[in-house]
Amino acid sequence: MTIQATTWLYVAIQTSGSDEQIVGQTDAQHDISYIPAFLDKETAQQALFQLQLEKKKKIEVQAIIYEDLARHAADNGFLVFVLDEDGKVLERLPAAS
Repeated sequence: MTIQATTWLYVAIQTSGSDEQIVGQTDAQHDISYIPAFLDKETAQQALFQLQLEKKKKIEVQAIIYEDLARHAADNGFLVFVLDEDGKVLERLPAAS
């Protein structure tokens, strides 16, 4: 699988009032914080059931260019993992430079 800077990926966005935030996850066992990303919207929607989400917040799937996602992740101390619909890691993407 080849993810380019201009590849569209899909992420979960949580909304609280007018505040939108990309959903991140933490793997406490490996001390890793990451943003789960998906290759298509349908896979992202199926995988929402596998993610740890905050209750009482609206969740929706939105597309984002990988270059923007990588920059956002690096600025906030996250990695980006491409997951399948079962939440399994398909690819660990490089951090933005």
